[in-house]
Amino acid sequence: MKPINEQTILVTGATDGIGIQTAIDLAARGATVIVHGRSDERGRAAVEQIVRLTGNENIRFHKADFSSLAEVKRLAAEVQAEYASLDVLINNAGIGGPGKRALSRDGYELQLAVNYLAPFLLTGLLLPMLVANSARIVNVASSGQKRIDLSNFMLEQGYSPFAAYQQSKLALVAFTFELAETFRSTGITCNCLHPGTYLDTKMVRESGITPLGSACSGADAVVYLAVSAELERVTGKYFDRKKESCADKQAYDDEFRRRLWELSARLTGLE
Repeated sequence: MKPINEQTILVTGATDGIGIQTAIDLAARGATVIVHGRSDERGRAAVEQIVRLTGNENIRFHKADFSSLAEVKRLAAEVQAEYASLDVLINNAGIGGPGKRALSRDGYELQLAVNYLAPFLLTGLLLPMLVANSARIVNVASSGQKRIDLSNFMLEQGYSPFAAYQQSKLALVAFTFELAETFRSTGITCNCLHPGTYLDTKMVRESGITPLGSACSGADAVVYLAVSAELERVTGKYFDRKKESCADKQAYDDEFRRRLWELSARLTGLE
């Protein structure tokens, strides 16, 4: 594993909440940090804050709206064109659900699109860079996981915002396990985690929920998976914060994971 001051790390959803705290921690350790968000204004503000707090000027912002697969593809192309290497990918970006079912720009259920299909596609497109650097992939999931019916993947029947969120996070966990198994021999590692319950993030506050913990505590767990020497060869695991734990049993179903991967590849156009 490279010294962290030689690593380039992409953190999605890094303009507030757990994402920006993760970026601050990594920048303070000397990493080159690629900050992703969907707002130029918030992106510039995040970069200024990170540089001011850490003194690290190797911080760059890239804009992409994860409700659009075209923008995910553009982000991947920018990273491939502008950076010589990528050592860690942290898929942190996510949204909570609106009261009514909403669709992404591509016509997919919105939470599934942003929380799962976008990181599935981004990771797939960046795999050549990641494999070349024996990189780490960290997927920020949740302990809130709900069994998925692939015949109703977009929740056209029986929609609820909570079910949509929980299914998107279970899909992300299952993807983590399948990616880890498929690419085990390449040297990359892929793990996921529940960063904490109802942490002080924009998503939690906008849901009207009183936060039960700080965004910093969640970021601490994410950074642990991203750079800890203890996890250098650990892959295909689900963590509750820093402790290895068990996800929903559907995520361990090989046949389900294969079918999920094939469906996700069709939906995203990933070769």
